[in-house]
Amino acid sequence: MPQKLGEMVWLFDFYGELLTKKQQEIFKLYYFQDLSLAEIAENYSISRQAVYDIIKRTEELLTEYEQKLNLYKKFLYQKQELEKLRTLLLNLDMNYDKKTIQQSIQCLDDLIKLTTCD
Repeated sequence: MPQKLGEMVWLFDFYGELLTKKQQEIFKLYYFQDLSLAEIAENYSISRQAVYDIIKRTEELLTEYEQKLNLYKKFLYQKQELEKLRTLLLNLDMNYDKKTIQQSIQCLDDLIKLTTCD
């Protein structure tokens, strides 16, 4: 569950505004405030099953948005490339190794491509 928890939180950060207010509220209570289904159900005067259904549907929607838009996937790739670029730049010696500079430029070019429309 920890991997799923982290992924769902990231997906919510990217796509949460596309959800209804009720979906947002219940998702936050469950994932961010760690309330149980029973506690949420009591707060909203609905059944535990209804809370469960809302959470599952919200997870499905977030997953569908990611499958269509790939914002989280692109974010992870950008982060990876930036970390790689940072390492390359830190490893530059005073002689300015041409190959390392070319690799650094390629990383930047790859990141720039991500910011343009596909």
